[in-house]
Amino acid sequence: MNDASGPRQQRDAAATQQKILDSAEAEFSRHGLKGARVGAIAKGAGVTTAMIHYYFANKEGLYRAVLQRPVAQVQDLINDFDLAKYDSVEAAMTRLIELMVTYESAHPQRQMLWFQEANQNGGEYFKEGNWPGIYEQMLVVLDRGIREGVFRPVEDRLLTLLHIIGLVIFYFTVHENWKHVMPNVDRFSPEEIQKHTQAATTFVLQGLKQM
Repeated sequence: MNDASGPRQQRDAAATQQKILDSAEAEFSRHGLKGARVGAIAKGAGVTTAMIHYYFANKEGLYRAVLQRPVAQVQDLINDFDLAKYDSVEAAMTRLIELMVTYESAHPQRQMLWFQEANQNGGEYFKEGNWPGIYEQMLVVLDRGIREGVFRPVEDRLLTLLHIIGLVIFYFTVHENWKHVMPNVDRFSPEEIQKHTQAATTFVLQGLKQM
């Protein structure tokens, strides 16, 4: 009986922490670190504030955990990406764009989370994440394309990477405003997400290819 309770308690604890993180992410996305209330997070997660302090020590510790979760998730996606599986750099870049769109469409509020972090904290907590490790794989694809003569040489690799990411992700960043411009279009429908993926891929590849 004791042997069975250990794993079950661990699963319960992990599930509770995930509920807290989900609720906290929603609260921090709306209000940032400074405006978020631990009581509101606890209510959203269906736990007590004492439980939050037990797992995360304080609001700042919880905020750090919320910001670290996307970094870990994206890192897992990148780690599963194997450039050797693709016959061409175009196919590899297309897959990376698909991964970005799929991820962002599943977590649309995270762009507001990053905005709140930039606005309130100047990126002080953001810089704690291993972002260079995440972008490195995209640079590998870009460099291979340039080396093979498929992509044109670029003066600033990181700036080019920023442009690619911006093109893909701005669709989600602007959604809460843009939905009022075209209220009859559901930008998060599978059809619209697919259109965005295809359009972004075409735009990026055409911009990168040799003339």
